[in-house]
Amino acid sequence: MSKLSLEQVKLYLGKVPGWKLVEDRMALSRTYHCRDFGTAISFVNRVAELLEYDSQHVEIHVNGGLVTFTLATREAKGLTGKDFALAQTISKVS
Repeated sequence: MSKLSLEQVKLYLGKVPGWKLVEDRMALSRTYHCRDFGTAISFVNRVAELLEYDSQHVEIHVNGGLVTFTLATREAKGLTGKDFALAQTISKVS
């Protein structure tokens, strides 16, 4: 899948509410606030089940009840349509 231009990325951001562009990394990021650590881990596990058969790599940080996902396609050295589709999938789990 080909890398999206900055203009395309900004246009696609409207399709993934709550996600933001990390311009210096050309990545998508979103932090979810969970009730506690256990709830955060359960959320991560539900997302992981969906991603198990996906070749996409997702950076996940858990800090107490906060879960941050960061998405980018390494091979493209930026964002692709697949990253936005993945953001939509994660959003549906929350």
